[in-house]
Order: sequence, then C-alpha cells, then structure tokens
Amino acid sequence: MDNGASSYHRFLEGDKNALAEIIREYRDGLVMYVYSYTDNICNAEEIAEEVFIKLYVRKPRFSGKSSFKTWLYSIGRFTAIDHIRKTSKFVSVPIDDFYSLEDKTELEQNYIKDEQKIFIHRVMQKLNQDYRQVLYLTYFEEFNTSQTAKIMHKTNRQITYLLYRAKKSLKSELEREGFTYEEL
Repeated sequence: MDNGASSYHRFLEGDKNALAEIIREYRDGLVMYVYSYTDNICNAEEIAEEVFIKLYVRKPRFSGKSSFKTWLYSIGRFTAIDHIRKTSKFVSVPIDDFYSLEDKTELEQNYIKDEQKIFIHRVMQKLNQDYRQVLYLTYFEEFNTSQTAKIMHKTNRQITYLLYRAKKSLKSELEREGFTYEEL
C-alpha cells in the first residue's frame, strides 16, 4: 500500500484528516494533468476539486490493482472528459482572458521549480493532447509505462510507441525554440 492508499483507507474508516493529506499530496499534480485536457488552468483546478469531492461524497472503492495515484488520475481523466462533454455544448469566452498569466506561471513554478522544466512544459502545450499527456505522466509524474497505459486507456505497446513519437515531436519543437535538452 502506498501512502495515498493508506490515507484513503483511513479516510474511509472515518479519519477526515486523511482526505486533507491526500489533497495536499496529489492536488498540484492532478491539476497539471487535467490541464493537459482542458488547456485552461481555472477549469483544471475546478475539475481537480470535483475529483476530491467525489472521493468525499461517493467514496469509490479502491481495489489496489494499481497505485493509488494511478487510480486517482484515472478518476481525474474521466471527470475532465465529462466536463469537456458538458461544456462543449455552450459557446463561451475563454476565462483566461480575464486572468493574468502570472496565476498559471505561479502554479507551474511551485510544481516544477526548475527553469528548464518550465520551458519544456510550455513547449509541450504546442504538442497534440496525447503527446502532452504521455510526456507529462511519464516525466513529470514519473508513472511507469503500465501505469500510464491504465490512465490513458491504452496498451503498454501503444504507450511505448506514443512516447517515442511524443519525445521526437517535443525535441523538434524545442529545437525550433532554439533549445536543446540532452535527456531527450
């Protein structure tokens, strides 16, 4: 059992502080992952809150077949998809027009903390959604191939191939920006 799973188990047994531990541990990463779906930091934060509300109200069963983090991010994925389905029916003005970029940058800096990674994260936004997700889950959240496959509902082989293409695409984008990164 990882830390999140034990905290969730304690929460199910009635320890309300255990949910607060889960939120502190996973909130920022979940927001950044959901952001890869929404391209809107405010919506990503709302969706992450909705995920934690689901944990509190519905108390879904955690089977332990994957890590707690993988399970939580899967809930985040489904919640983001539901949100996109609901909001795609409405014409809306992007809320980002009303917020300064400092809000987004502050969250990135708190979570990533390294200037090169921040730059790479920004360049990643130019990639298609699957590429952004596989790179984010693999390198920023440090999920392994099978965990990433579960979250993205793909096979391990698809993730391996997708990761290869995503890295190649990211490297190309970085070179266009005049940046080279040895680990790619």
